[in-house]
Amino acid sequence: MATHHILNYVVPGDDFTRAGEASSAVKNTLKQLGIDNAAIRKVSIAIYEGEINMVIHAGGGTITVDISDQEVAMILQDKGPGIADISKAMEEGFSTAPDEIRLLGFGAGMGLPNMRKFTDEFNLQSTLGIGTTVTMKVKF
Repeated sequence: MATHHILNYVVPGDDFTRAGEASSAVKNTLKQLGIDNAAIRKVSIAIYEGEINMVIHAGGGTITVDISDQEVAMILQDKGPGIADISKAMEEGFSTAPDEIRLLGFGAGMGLPNMRKFTDEFNLQSTLGIGTTVTMKVKF
């Protein structure tokens, strides 16, 4: 295949109508490149969950996707408030999303756990008052 593509996306804050644009675009690119469907599904879920988190908690952010012959590497960065308790945030069902977000069907506390579950490598760095960076890889 001999591919190497870098894709960059800006996730707008507080706009649920646009959340999912990056994951859809990456999914389409991966399909065009002939990447395995199982890997495409994992990447799409991981990025989508990250996009939603950025909209709910961080006022948006950026996503960089690096596609090589062996893997898809994703870096999601925001300048939000940061995560106070990362281990708690990684628990399934734990959420700090406000009620109005939950009423929209978001904020169930599965974003970070799903991002970890659907990737082969997952790393989360967060500093209060500065922001959060999530690095993920899906290998194929």
